[in-house]
Amino acid sequence: MPFRFTGLEPAQFVPLFALSDAELAERGMSRVVADEKPGYPCRVSLEDAEPGERLILLPFAHQPAHSPYQASGPIFIRENAGPAAAVVEDALPAVFAGRLLSLRAYDARDLIVDAEVVQGDDAMAPIRRLFARDDVSYIHAHNAGRGCYACRIDRM
Repeated sequence: MPFRFTGLEPAQFVPLFALSDAELAERGMSRVVADEKPGYPCRVSLEDAEPGERLILLPFAHQPAHSPYQASGPIFIRENAGPAAAVVEDALPAVFAGRLLSLRAYDARDLIVDAEVVQGDDAMAPIRRLFARDDVSYIHAHNAGRGCYACRIDRM
């Protein structure tokens, strides 16, 4: 069963880069510059920013569904992220490497029906196990340590 890892659409974030630091702060956001790699995982490109790249750290509603699991959390977006990443099953997104992940499996009603905590480099088998369940519609990956949303994983 094939599946796809999808980054966030960049168009919704482009206007943020034109805001001043004060305007970002009013929205609970901040501009940052990557000073190491890894450390600044972009949720559009699903890659870590290179040192010196500018990003915005912002709260993002990654689970806007009308369910008890509605949620938001912090994410980084690179200024020049390009188009949304769409990584097909044969490769894990680069941003998973070396990170502890929480995989949260949702059903068609947007309720969590299963979850696993895994090393990002070893995420393929647990993702396949979760999708082997008929009631799993999609999976959200999060960085387990800080809880940041990583990406959505869908059946193809």
